[in-house]
Amino acid sequence: MIRTRLLARGLALGAAAAAVAVSTAFSTPDVTKHRAEQALAPTFANLYVQQAVILGIPDVTVAGIDASADCDRGGPNVADVGSGSDWICMVTFHDHTHQVQIGKFEMKINADSSYVASGPSKLIGMATITDKAGKDVPNPVFEFDGTLDPDHP
Repeated sequence: MIRTRLLARGLALGAAAAAVAVSTAFSTPDVTKHRAEQALAPTFANLYVQQAVILGIPDVTVAGIDASADCDRGGPNVADVGSGSDWICMVTFHDHTHQVQIGKFEMKINADSSYVASGPSKLIGMATITDKAGKDVPNPVFEFDGTLDPDHP
């Protein structure tokens, strides 16, 4: 009797795990270099504009920033696919003075295509910045979350 119950529970747990694995495999798009680059650049640009508003810097636009990203996972001996905390992306953009800037961003990309990115504080500022009213506020570009576009191949 106890063996039968344990066997039934084991089979139920196994079936549930298999169902989750199958649904995850078919619903989660692959993590690729192209998808990481296409997600990071516009998210960064939007947050950089937010930062400019907080700092009171006028006329900073997403189009003017013209951000692009070049991502690599784990160096030359690792394929640029899959989730992990070893993604490095070089983000190129025009700052509020129209100078070209290049910053190294670290990305942790999860299996569900969500990510956390953080950039160099020398380039984007510290975790908190002083807004135009003189208050310390969180820097939206210091570390941010995003998701890879599920419709982007």
